[in-house]
Amino acid sequence: MTEAIVASRTPLPVEVEAGKAYFWCTCGRSASQPFCDGSHKGTGLNPLRWTCERTETRWFCGCKRTANAPFCDGSHKGLPA
Repeated sequence: MTEAIVASRTPLPVEVEAGKAYFWCTCGRSASQPFCDGSHKGTGLNPLRWTCERTETRWFCGCKRTANAPFCDGSHKGLPA
C-alpha cells in the first residue's frame, strides 16, 4: 500500500448539502481536493464515502493524516516543515 500524499497543510472548507454523498480523497493525489477524482487508481488507497446529514460548512482534512476522517483534527500542525 502507498502512503497518502499531503495535499494541503490547511483544512479545506466546503459547503456540503444534506443527503448528498461525498467521496473524500484519501491518497492526496486528486486535483479536486478534498474529493476524489480517481487519481488513487493503482495506489492501494480508496476514497472514503461520507453522507452529509445537514447543509453546512465542514472542514475537510487536506493533509490526509487525520484520525477523524474525513474531517480535520489539527494533525497538519504536527507535519514537518
